[in-house]
Amino acid sequence: MKHQSNSAVLEKQLLNDYQVGDFFFASPKRTLLGKGSFAVIPSDPKKENQLECLAERVLVALENAKEHGYSNPVVVGAVPFDYKKNVQLIVPETMKLSTPSQFDSVNPLQSSMASTYQIKFVPEPAQYKEGVGKGIHYIKNGHLSKIVLSRSLHLTSSTTVNIHQLLHNLAQHNTLGYTFAVDLPKTILDKSGLTVSFSTGRTLIGASPELLVTKTGLHLMANPLAGSRPRSEDPAEDQRLAAELLSSTKDLHEHQVVVSAVADALRPYCLTLDVPDKPSLMHTETMWHLSTVIKGEIASPSTSSLELAIALHPTPAVCGAPRELAREAIGEIEPFDRGFFAGMVGWCDANGDGEWAVTIRCAEVEAHSLRLFAGAGVVAESTPEEELAETSAKFRTMLFAMGLSKDVIYK
Repeated sequence: MKHQSNSAVLEKQLLNDYQVGDFFFASPKRTLLGKGSFAVIPSDPKKENQLECLAERVLVALENAKEHGYSNPVVVGAVPFDYKKNVQLIVPETMKLSTPSQFDSVNPLQSSMASTYQIKFVPEPAQYKEGVGKGIHYIKNGHLSKIVLSRSLHLTSSTTVNIHQLLHNLAQHNTLGYTFAVDLPKTILDKSGLTVSFSTGRTLIGASPELLVTKTGLHLMANPLAGSRPRSEDPAEDQRLAAELLSSTKDLHEHQVVVSAVADALRPYCLTLDVPDKPSLMHTETMWHLSTVIKGEIASPSTSSLELAIALHPTPAVCGAPRELAREAIGEIEPFDRGFFAGMVGWCDANGDGEWAVTIRCAEVEAHSLRLFAGAGVVAESTPEEELAETSAKFRTMLFAMGLSKDVIYK
């Protein structure tokens, strides 16, 4: 059988077995390692919105895999921020699963991954603050209630980036989140109309703290995050920042915009939906976040985790509200293509069960270069200086995994 189940494979072994080009996804519940490609989910050149009918195209591919001997095939991969861009979803040739364990026993790694990096800010910090100012202007004029504006950090290494080591570092330091690596080949249609993929050597890699949605049987859970503070190495200051976040009018408003949108998108699929009145605090190694765990019972067994994820994507946590107006403003203000940043990454099996995380705290890696991304939610009470500092703090997840100091991006 091409599909190995839980206890047969240790989680740490999956991490060690990862090779560039594989699909890797670790969550608090399980770890998946997909190798090879049985099928590529095709794009539809006739549709402007590539998410339209995507769940149906995935279902066809999974049913075809069943006919070829896969007992419970899985589709894995990533969906970009822009619905006009092609998705990167495949049915792996082989898939190994494990239940949660610990990554602290995997092979120890060096703290630094290269001797030197050349660094370029896109946009430059001053330009980013100008963009935040535009976003605040749109909000105060009533066009938007929130917009998420991001920037990127381009690093060129003196040596080829060791993706395997970087993935180890991310997994070891982000055990409560969603660590992932996705191969990003170029997919085209040949003359016969068949989907063909060509390797470009690009890898999407990261450790997201944010669950978009997970579905098991008739039960779903979403965990929107919005509103944040950087962690402090001083315990007293760290607790002060956490308390400040939990009482911040600005951050509570930003968080509520996201929670309301997520709940509204899920309600049509649910018999029941439990939405807490107030957020709680959650933390990563580098950030405090306002967090709300939403749980529900799904009305129809045929509703898949991918269908739910598409209904949510993109949430105001990475886009803004109203969604389409915020998306248009992002295209106007941001001087780069987000690619798969602020999209979603995860998996869905033939039963419709699956997990999808929001693609943040990530980078696209190719040969000697890395392109890191970070965004901040802008509301009426925001200031350009605060949002610049927030994006700087969010870069730290990837920079720490690379063995770099936070001082690299605090400017």
